[in-house]
Amino acid sequence: MRFSSRPTGELLLDLYRPASASGAVPVIVWLHGGGWFTGDRTLAPDLQARADAIGAAIASIEYRLSGQALFPAQIIDLRAAIRYLREQAGELGVDPGRIGLWGSSAGGHLAALAGVTGHLTRWEGEDPSDTPVGVQAVMAAYPPVDLAMCVRDASAGRPEADPIGFPESRVLGGLPADLPELAASAGPLTYIDAARSLPPFQLAHGTADVAVRMGNSVRLYEALHAAGADAELYLLDGYKHGFLNPGGRMEAGLSAVMDDGRLEAAGTAPARHLRDGVDTDAALFGFTTIDEFFRTHLGLA
Repeated sequence: MRFSSRPTGELLLDLYRPASASGAVPVIVWLHGGGWFTGDRTLAPDLQARADAIGAAIASIEYRLSGQALFPAQIIDLRAAIRYLREQAGELGVDPGRIGLWGSSAGGHLAALAGVTGHLTRWEGEDPSDTPVGVQAVMAAYPPVDLAMCVRDASAGRPEADPIGFPESRVLGGLPADLPELAASAGPLTYIDAARSLPPFQLAHGTADVAVRMGNSVRLYEALHAAGADAELYLLDGYKHGFLNPGGRMEAGLSAVMDDGRLEAAGTAPARHLRDGVDTDAALFGFTTIDEFFRTHLGLA
């Protein structure tokens, strides 16, 4: 279904409702990965299975890619989807007061960014609206949260590559170092201290991720924890990038740095778990961990 229109075309979403649903249910927005330059709303885990397990609807949305529009177009599109779900809640059978965000990679970045900027009534370039965009829970997997740091990390690992072609540069329209204000505005870390309130966050990242280094999630967790937010981080032992993807659907086709359907096949992964300042080595992480997070924070537990 269409949730907004742009000069580049219509923005669509697919809505998955739990089979056992009766009445209005919470809704979770799924945000695909792909470095902001590729991917679409079909790049996702089994969203019907997750909707059934959680007991919430899941809306898998499109957002403009960097070849169509530069940042902040992507966060503006996500905010439009949140407003659409709130404004059409009665027709869609969802609860406008219980909205979660779930994203991987570039989608995780957008989920985290929207989660910490729900207090902002309008982004530059965004149409005015009285409909709030705050959400009740955020799950972000392997999110790039400091775009300048991501480019530095990538340059260190691939010194022969031109950093202007890195995804972070493509979405900004230039090197983050040359666009410091724009790069900062795209970083979730920028807004945490000023946020009036912060939703619960669950973060997950692979320790062997060289596409987006796990330091991104560690920094986000530490900033959220320091601000008093309800936040937890799972660091999956030996996992690379893209582990939420279904088999055969890697976010940018980079097999050397991606985990193709690994979590789906494994069921659970050994992980280090950080929560409330407590660090536990002997944890497990799987899709059921995500299910339980949303069930708890969207009032379904």
